[in-house]
Amino acid sequence: MKKILFLVLAVIVAASAFAQNEKYIKAMQPKIAMLDTTRNGAVLLDLSNAFERIATTEKTQWQAFYYAALAQTNYGYTKMNGGTMGGADPAVVDPIADKAEALLVEAEKLSPNNSETFIVRKMILSLHMLVDPQSRYMQYGAAGAQALEKAKSLNPENPRVYLLEGQDKFYTPEQFGGSKAEAKKLFEMAMQKYDSFKPKSALEPSWGKLTTAYFINQAK
Repeated sequence: MKKILFLVLAVIVAASAFAQNEKYIKAMQPKIAMLDTTRNGAVLLDLSNAFERIATTEKTQWQAFYYAALAQTNYGYTKMNGGTMGGADPAVVDPIADKAEALLVEAEKLSPNNSETFIVRKMILSLHMLVDPQSRYMQYGAAGAQALEKAKSLNPENPRVYLLEGQDKFYTPEQFGGSKAEAKKLFEMAMQKYDSFKPKSALEPSWGKLTTAYFINQAK
């Protein structure tokens, strides 16, 4: 009798967990798709807040914290003058980057040594740096490069590694080691990785292919 009760309880618990997981996936998927296509600051901020709300409910799921951090970081980039380089108000951008960092730390606790979280860490460090590249490179530039190398060492097939490497080459002045030609090679390598990349699940990061295609055209 005890065995039967135990089996019934196990089935109920498993069914409940499955239903909860399905609900979580359905809540996440449309927001993930939107995150990869929008560059609207208000939409990105709304997405970050939405992912954070999901994360505080699903406390064991790293992806919700990860996407909240990514959306927050992308929101920060919309506050840069011209969207990418220098001249932004540190009083505006730094708190956004700090919030992204706090969200990312929570993702890292749940999924340590994850190539994808190191990608976002690199993006956050670059966001801080690009407020004033000349004075901030020593503090944030080297740390960002280390984060990207760590991402590559954890997963050399991660296409986002080569996308970010290409962006660094694309935006860095030639006198400091930048090169549009080298950037294009990295973007093309990223695209090859995207073409063969297979996410482990519907919620695993797969963003960046559209951005890579854009930069390949810009680097011609």
